[in-house]
Amino acid sequence: MHTYIKGELVEITPTQAVIENNGIGYELQISLQTFTEIQSLHDVMLYIHHHLREDVELWYGFATKEERNIFRMLIEVNGIGPNTARMMLSSMNCMEIRNAIITGDVNRIKSIKGIGLKTAQRVIIDLKDKIAKGGEDNTAAIFTQETKSANMEEAITALVLLGFAKTAAEKVVKGVCKEKPDCTLEELIKFSLKRL
Repeated sequence: MHTYIKGELVEITPTQAVIENNGIGYELQISLQTFTEIQSLHDVMLYIHHHLREDVELWYGFATKEERNIFRMLIEVNGIGPNTARMMLSSMNCMEIRNAIITGDVNRIKSIKGIGLKTAQRVIIDLKDKIAKGGEDNTAAIFTQETKSANMEEAITALVLLGFAKTAAEKVVKGVCKEKPDCTLEELIKFSLKRL
């Protein structure tokens, strides 16, 4: 299974990107969120999701793993297809979607074009526990882990370079991330240093 594509960004619109890789141009469906992230870049790497139906084969591209994970969770909800999920990711960023689901903000989700009251309620019912609990569901575990993984890895590396044992650094960094999931890399290192 393909997980990402790297190459030259040849064409881009708010809904599509064409990436050239080894002489082949790949057309990817993107959200406004991804468009904003990559529009000024020359070379890009997008995480991909391959969607295959009887009548069409589409590739969806995402600037981050977090966005792809949310997309995959959304399309598992009955009544939400890939285009609706992409519309949601174009209307709100990942954090806003996550917060709307966790807080049960039906009106916020319903305000997205193509989402009615019943679908908004279903999104909250189906995904609230997955996003809130984290570890029990595999998709949610991947979601929560990957939203923090880049900062965690950098923080652990920084602490090891400062002379701390890797296992101790990992344990402390994971603990801080659990308690303060929205902290910046700098804050993560500072909080971790206080505990080591």
